[in-house]
Amino acid sequence: MARHTTWNHSRYFLKSAIWSTLFSCLVLFCHAQALAQTSPSKDTLEVHTTPPTPTYEPTAYPMDNVGEFNVGPIIPTLAGGPHLFGDWHGMQPWLLKHGIFLNFSLNEEFMGNITGGRTRANVLAGQVAGELDIDWQRLAGIDGMWTHMLVINGHGRSFSYTLGDSITNPEQIYGARGNVVAHLVELYMDKAFLNKRIILSLGYIPTGSFFAYDYTACFFMNVSVCSNFAPGKYNPGGRDWPSGNLGGVLRFRPTEQTYIMGGVFAVSPHSYNGGISGWAWAQSGLGKISSQFEIGWMPEFGKDKLRGNYKIGYWYDNSRYPNLYQDINGNSFQATGLPRRYEAGMSVAWLMFNQMLVRNGPGLMNGLMIEGGAAYAQGNEVAMRDREWVGFVDSGTPWSRPNDSAGILFQHVDMSHTLQQQQESSRALGLPYLSNQWGPVYGVQRWENMYEAFYSFNLAPATNLQADFQFLQHPGATTTFKDIAILGGQFTTNF
Repeated sequence: MARHTTWNHSRYFLKSAIWSTLFSCLVLFCHAQALAQTSPSKDTLEVHTTPPTPTYEPTAYPMDNVGEFNVGPIIPTLAGGPHLFGDWHGMQPWLLKHGIFLNFSLNEEFMGNITGGRTRANVLAGQVAGELDIDWQRLAGIDGMWTHMLVINGHGRSFSYTLGDSITNPEQIYGARGNVVAHLVELYMDKAFLNKRIILSLGYIPTGSFFAYDYTACFFMNVSVCSNFAPGKYNPGGRDWPSGNLGGVLRFRPTEQTYIMGGVFAVSPHSYNGGISGWAWAQSGLGKISSQFEIGWMPEFGKDKLRGNYKIGYWYDNSRYPNLYQDINGNSFQATGLPRRYEAGMSVAWLMFNQMLVRNGPGLMNGLMIEGGAAYAQGNEVAMRDREWVGFVDSGTPWSRPNDSAGILFQHVDMSHTLQQQQESSRALGLPYLSNQWGPVYGVQRWENMYEAFYSFNLAPATNLQADFQFLQHPGATTTFKDIAILGGQFTTNF
């Protein structure tokens, strides 16, 4: 009992510390803009660059020859950046001159648990991505217009399933790829107006490429915060990468350092948006919509131009979803056998930040950065109620390897109280636990902590090998399995 009480105090302290940090950042967002010593670029809203380890979800804005940022965004990135095979014997410069950004990327991951979990296992999973982005100003003289297309091929199996933990997914590359030769992630258009102060994007878009997005989070292999947050990205109204969503986004930049962004997306009632391949856009049941909204501030502090990103957002899905526990009379639907109660609408909110603390080099991400956030979902419909996280990343390292990077991350998850009522009802009735948005369930789900540390070695241009350690406390948010220690590695290259 004493140990349980001690943990409750520690857990309260950790959550209080994270929320205090986030509240402080919100106060900074509202009151400290005058402190920024900036020399803003001419980019559209948030400027993203690729981490030294190339990943496949971040957004980036390519730079043209005079240093002016174009409309973007580009996914996965490295557009105009280094390639393992150089400039393709002169082909890349010719393509860039004509506004054609063509990239191919490879990601291979290996993970194994050295202790704990449902089973002891090791898993190899990977992905090949092909990206085509076209600047129509350069190609055909159409001012402020881009198109974007990303197709991937994935292989492997789920490491999380072998662990008995789908809540905090340790692997970055697996899932929702459909086991098809070419899975469509995105196909959409950008059009800029009023000197790039307003940008309209229309087409098949992963919502998390715009909303609740943190370009530093994909340094880490654990996919729960890469590149946008859970719980939002696993719900129908906010399904993210590698799932696209039919819809549009309107972005407005009132100042060089701020943006306001809104989006409307069709909600698919099926497990896969666009079908298992992503190409089947004419799905049945697309009558409901998800509306997303976000505001952000992107200051640069001091003479070293310490870049920060602060954002707060909300989305609402007007679909109807079943209550996780109640029947039409408010009792356990498992006990009574009556139809489940349906709720009108689903809400998710988030607060996120990253801030460079110390600069180690000239690049946008060359320095020691802190990142964190909190996300909340409607617990009577969503199995995960809230998530908080905080981490540090150091890239452009000061120890004679400027292209290496290192980081540590802590995450905490609370599951829904309504979900716990359902699971306690299942246990009392001798029924199997019901799966939810996060997969199979092995006990009453309450909370889970995840700790991660990594070091990424730069081997060659745009090529990295990352060593990764993760520790999962209460895997699957239950006490059914022992805590899990995981060793993993990731090889990435842009060729």
